[in-house]
Amino acid sequence: MPLTLLIDSYCAAWSDQNAEQRRALLLPIWSDGATYTDPTVHATGAEELLAHIAGVLAKHSGARILRTSDVDVHHGIARFAWKFVMTDGSSFPEGLDIAFLDPGQKRITRIIGFFGPLVRPSVS
Repeated sequence: MPLTLLIDSYCAAWSDQNAEQRRALLLPIWSDGATYTDPTVHATGAEELLAHIAGVLAKHSGARILRTSDVDVHHGIARFAWKFVMTDGSSFPEGLDIAFLDPGQKRITRIIGFFGPLVRPSVS
């Protein structure tokens, strides 16, 4: 599976309202014991991540995650930007995910997510 398709499948798992379809999207690309960490949660394994996604989607019915950048990769680590889009078209500030990949770059072993844009330091 090309890396862009892998990341797009991951984003689709965050966007599908149907729990079984989310599971079908995530399980083939999520390594056993993989972790997901963002400012609100640390989830270990697919079941914990799926439960977290279900909670987010329950609060924001119909919302979806859209990848907003190319997927940049080196040494088995990828990064990509995304935004969380509501059904009315509004969105939260863009985020950035860092994805650690298995040696074949076919599965995700870890995701670290950040919310909002990077802030430039003030110049004194």
